[in-house]
Amino acid sequence: MRIHHLGIAVGSLEAARPLFEKLLGKPPDSEEVVEEQKVRVAMFQVGESRLELLEATSADSPISRFVAKRGEGVHHVALAVGDLAGTLRKLENDGVRLIDHDPRRGAGGAQVAFVHPASASGVLIELVEEK
Repeated sequence: MRIHHLGIAVGSLEAARPLFEKLLGKPPDSEEVVEEQKVRVAMFQVGESRLELLEATSADSPISRFVAKRGEGVHHVALAVGDLAGTLRKLENDGVRLIDHDPRRGAGGAQVAFVHPASASGVLIELVEEK
C-alpha cells in the first residue's frame, strides 16, 4: 500500500494552479473533468504520489460543499490498493464505516471508494485501484 495522492479542494483551478506550478516547477501532468464526482481535476505527479487540485463543477458537488463549509484545503488522502472490492468487503466486515460500498469511477479511469471520516480519525480516506 502507498499514498496514491492528496486531494486539495480549491475554489478555482485557475487561481490555485500558478502557485503549485511554481512550487513543483512544472505545469499539471494532466487535467480532466470527472462527471461522476462533479469535479475538474489538475494532477501533479510528485515522485510516486501526486497532488490533485479539485474544483467543483456544480453547486451540489461534494467539493463545493466542502469549500463553502471549511474553505480551501486538504480534502482527502488517497491510498492505492490492489483489490478495491475485496478491500471494501474486508473493511465492512471489520466494522469500518464506508461512504461507498461498491467501487465507482474516479480520475484517470481508476476505481475509487471512500471511507467515512468517522471511522478514520476525522480524515476522509479514498481507496484507489488503478486500471
